[in-house]
Amino acid sequence: MSSGQSKEISTVDFYSFQEKANQKGLIQSYLPESHQMEFSLDNKWMAKVSIPWNMKVLDDNSIQKRDDYHMALVMIRAGIATTGYFHDGALIDHKVFRAYMVRQKQGKSQIKYLKTKGKSRAGSRIRLGESELFFEEINERLNQYASNYPIDHWGISCSKTLWPYFFGAATPPPFDKKQDNLLGIPFHVQHPDFETLQLIHKKLNAFHILFSEEGEKHFSESEIGNSSPEEESEDW
Repeated sequence: MSSGQSKEISTVDFYSFQEKANQKGLIQSYLPESHQMEFSLDNKWMAKVSIPWNMKVLDDNSIQKRDDYHMALVMIRAGIATTGYFHDGALIDHKVFRAYMVRQKQGKSQIKYLKTKGKSRAGSRIRLGESELFFEEINERLNQYASNYPIDHWGISCSKTLWPYFFGAATPPPFDKKQDNLLGIPFHVQHPDFETLQLIHKKLNAFHILFSEEGEKHFSESEIGNSSPEEESEDW
């Protein structure tokens, strides 16, 4: 069981924690599906560290910055979504998509409404049409990224309720649900606009540590480190 939210730490603090974990006899394992380093003891995970997406984990569990790194993100909520393409940390392209998908007063998306009430009314048909176009336009943009750039990682934030409409759109995305370089964005995305895109990108390229309740008992606050991530040099 997790103890709560993750905490951002610096690269220096990550290496310091890694050394302390080794001294305490914790087993370290790399989880490629989530790009995390897991530290466990007696077959129980004590801590998980999200590795920056612009870094790769080597065989000796050290990390190395990726060269010529291409990342594309897509974040979707009912009625609003954003896509972004980044090259070596620089935002090259982005777009925000909006659609008339939410029923006024009720605050329920048309897709959820269809499951219970059908689509007989004119307003419902308009919202359904907007929903279909919404996902097609998102995927058209993502396909442009795939055609123009060698994407190393795709990052996605989208509720499972919307997955059938996203992956089943007339224009499908340029990746499938189980593709190796498709990673779920491990941060909550409330409103996927341009500002959120920039914030999430920054978070994805930083270390974040999460302790289990048991793990918190093994490490004091001072053992996690207090270096400011912003104070680090970009040349390490």
